[in-house]
Amino acid sequence: MLDAPVSGGDIGAKQATLSIMVGGPNHIFEACLPIFKVLGKQIIYMGETGMGQATKLCNQVICGLHIQAACEGLILGIKLGLDPERLLQVITKGYANSRILSHLGPKMVERDFKPGFKMRHQQKDLKNALEAAASFGIPLPCTALVHQIFRAIEAAGLGEQGTQTAILIMEKLSEKKQYFLS
Repeated sequence: MLDAPVSGGDIGAKQATLSIMVGGPNHIFEACLPIFKVLGKQIIYMGETGMGQATKLCNQVICGLHIQAACEGLILGIKLGLDPERLLQVITKGYANSRILSHLGPKMVERDFKPGFKMRHQQKDLKNALEAAASFGIPLPCTALVHQIFRAIEAAGLGEQGTQTAILIMEKLSEKKQYFLS
């Protein structure tokens, strides 16, 4: 048996360009490698059983944080009066770029919330990553915060939508000015 989670989203699956992270006995991995090569372009043996899934949890932590960063940067730019399409044009050409920003940023701007990867799946992965980290006494404060922000998306009934729906919560949070000090 192998555990072989993938990364690359719906586009990677359709184009057979997935990144596949595999855990399990090496001889079984080697025997299955021709099948993996049909599905993906980067197939990496990560170690014994469970190591593929462990790699996926790390991937999902980083993806979740990138999604939140993209939302916050876009919201700030829009509130400052920048054209979001031009903003994306600039920042996707510099160090701030990521595959998340290049792929989901335009969807956020265009209001395309169809799922490539559903928010409820992202949440499941963040929950699992937080549980794994807790079992080793590892703090993941940013992941915990993003998990809570994304929980608001699920609470709004949008868990079946794409992860780019995170922009909706940030829009809602930035709608009203709140003054806590008199």
